Amino acid sequence: MSSSPAAVPEPGRLSRLAPVLTGVTSLTCLLAWLQKQPCASAGFDFVKTTTNACYTDIYPLYFARELNTGKVPYFDTLATGGDLHYVEYPVLSGVFMQLVNLLVQPFGEDARGMAFFNVTALCLSVLAVVAVLATAYAAGRRSLRAGLMVALSPSLLLTAFVNWDLLAVALTALAVAAWAKRWPGTAGALLGLAIAAKFYPLLFLGPLFLLCARAGQWRAFGRLLAGTAVAWLAVNLPVMVFAWDGWAEFYTFSRHRGIDWGSIFFYLDHHGVGGLDDVDRLNLYGTGTFLVLAAGIAVLAWTAPRRPRLPQLMLLVMIAFMLPNKVWSPQYMLWLLPLVVLARPKLPAFVLWQAGEIVYFFGIWWYLLSVTKRVPGADLGATVSAVLHLHAPADGIGQGVYEVTLFARFLTVLLLGLLVVWEILRPSADLVRSDEGTDDPAGGVLDGAADRFALRRPRRRREPVLETAT
Repeated sequence: MSSSPAAVPEPGRLSRLAPVLTGVTSLTCLLAWLQKQPCASAGFDFVKTTTNACYTDIYPLYFARELNTGKVPYFDTLATGGDLHYVEYPVLSGVFMQLVNLLVQPFGEDARGMAFFNVTALCLSVLAVVAVLATAYAAGRRSLRAGLMVALSPSLLLTAFVNWDLLAVALTALAVAAWAKRWPGTAGALLGLAIAAKFYPLLFLGPLFLLCARAGQWRAFGRLLAGTAVAWLAVNLPVMVFAWDGWAEFYTFSRHRGIDWGSIFFYLDHHGVGGLDDVDRLNLYGTGTFLVLAAGIAVLAWTAPRRPRLPQLMLLVMIAFMLPNKVWSPQYMLWLLPLVVLARPKLPAFVLWQAGEIVYFFGIWWYLLSVTKRVPGADLGATVSAVLHLHAPADGIGQGVYEVTLFARFLTVLLLGLLVVWEILRPSADLVRSDEGTDDPAGGVLDGAADRFALRRPRRRREPVLETAT
């Protein structure tokens, strides 16, 4: 199979679309900022943030991680935080926090915290635009559809400013776009930076390896891997050398962290599954389940009748990572967003998934409201009644209702994964490949490449039946 111009954007198409996509994304980010204002006007009081579902980590962590006192992430220990001694984020995220902190120093001490949030929101908005444009480029002929699906998504509106995740999301999207442009070294460098911002982009080396192995594209994968290592080390090595304990905090914190809100283990822990308070056992369950699912994805990649598209495998790996994870924060929907759009740009399942994410987004905050107030919270009927009257339940929601919202997200994400598996096994159902001559717009060197290795059995050719005269 040969590559076709239909697999990549028409010359100048993305540049013509860029103003539209930039404007729409900027509008969504403005709405995201306005969504946080009821909490900002109350100084991000926790009861207000949970009631109005406008929580953000950015403002409280500015004080909790002592950036307001001039502490430098990784190099200065924290006086508060229990067992937490340093900033618990990967290095590039800490650098991002520190750079914004330097920018807000001219503000007065009383205004500096809110300035830190606002400047961070502005920077994250720029990163959101980058993520949308990069996703649109990697989508090929469906660039406008893909860009708008990301830019107009409730996921972006609700969680853009909950944490610093858009940094890794934008870098990952740029890495996919660079790979699509057949710049594997640049793609690797961008992926290395993304891994330096958040851990999850490391998982994408797996799908790239599987697909490059099937297509025999070892040189491109080697350049990608080299670029990833060099960029990651360039960011991390100075901190590793001069502040090892601070650098290691993220990995230590992640290993020792227990069950968090949103995890399926939260439900299991409250419904009779014992031993989950043992962190080592919890890690074994989560990691073991992920490895089993990852092995299944590898078999799928090498046995599918047609080599899967890169975004399809990337999305499956992310879903396999999230479903059994002990931590599943609301903003993690941003990790999936560009991948869902590239892997399966069909609106019905996308809308259903977004609905599940919305239900969970409000569910977690209203459940924390009842936990904070130490009251039972509303049952399902009272919750539905409050929502229909366009206000939050006064005392939040009960655990049973929260578990419904947890499964709303869990099952819609699982459904996305199952649909992608179905389309890998039945390529004729893949909307992207339904375009004549299109193989894998985001695949780069994989787009249109012949298979060099596969575990599938060759199909038997049916011999024509010759009619004989009777």
